[in-house]
Amino acid sequence: MAYIAVIGAGSWGTTLASLLTEKGYDVALWTHEQELAVEINREKTNRSYLPGIKLPETLRATLNCEELAKARYIVNSVPTQFIRDIFTRLKPCIDEQAVIVSASKGIEVKTLLTPSMILQEITGQPVCVLSGPSFAREVAEKKPTAVTLASADKKTGLLMQEILNTDYFRVYTHDDIIGVEIGGAMKNVIAIAAGICEGMGLGHDSRAALITRGLSEIARLGMKMNAKDITFTGLSGLGDLVLTCTDEQSRNFTVGSKLGKGMRLADIISQTRSVAEGIATSLSAHELSLKHNIDMPIAEQVYQTLHKDKSPIEALRDLMNRSLKSEFYGY
Repeated sequence: MAYIAVIGAGSWGTTLASLLTEKGYDVALWTHEQELAVEINREKTNRSYLPGIKLPETLRATLNCEELAKARYIVNSVPTQFIRDIFTRLKPCIDEQAVIVSASKGIEVKTLLTPSMILQEITGQPVCVLSGPSFAREVAEKKPTAVTLASADKKTGLLMQEILNTDYFRVYTHDDIIGVEIGGAMKNVIAIAAGICEGMGLGHDSRAALITRGLSEIARLGMKMNAKDITFTGLSGLGDLVLTCTDEQSRNFTVGSKLGKGMRLADIISQTRSVAEGIATSLSAHELSLKHNIDMPIAEQVYQTLHKDKSPIEALRDLMNRSLKSEFYGY
């Protein structure tokens, strides 16, 4: 079977590597953490990122860059802000003909590039994107999940759809890479806002309004960046947004919830190893809204709360007292 390398042994990378291994593919899970590689290889567990999940016996972790040279397919699951550093180091070991799939969600702060843009800049190769409503643990537990695989090349998209699809992990194809990535990145920012609402005890009306208006902001930004409007009604748009705004399995929702209860961001970050991508993406969203002259009031208040020490109560007051508008302004 084809050799596949999954880069990044967090919860999502480990889950995808396990899924592919169980399909019979020869998979190597690359990590820079020696202790984690030893644990995965000896104990078939990843207690830091997927506690309680038993990994396939044939899954192997590696620290060896050279081993990646054999891979026909590369799956990226590295947190967005670390992609550039890690793939710059790994580039000499990646076959120029390898198909690259990115499963990361976010926007690089310094460059405002999406994961596929970063990877294409580094490798010079086209990149597919996997996104949608998918908590790693639920996929690892084989609970029914549906996602989107976006590819500029239809043949490559169909190939990767076949490789990744299982009877519990249904993969659809799409051609709107930028739309899929903007949806996957921005939903994390809105999820922080939804968590703040939860932490403040604002009720279900506020969350429903927040999800709906948040989707409007995401679509406005995406369409300004040449995405297709229909993408935001799909799995990588509305689907992923609803998931991350309604459950504490979402790291971003949990960050927001703790903020809403009065915790300081520095204290929240110090309590977890997992990365809440929405914290960094809120910086990128702020810059993109200025760059494209787009009104993104929810994302802006999340930015102000996270990075400018604005209190959630002040942010809520300013959101609710904005000038009155037509619901579909800005389209």
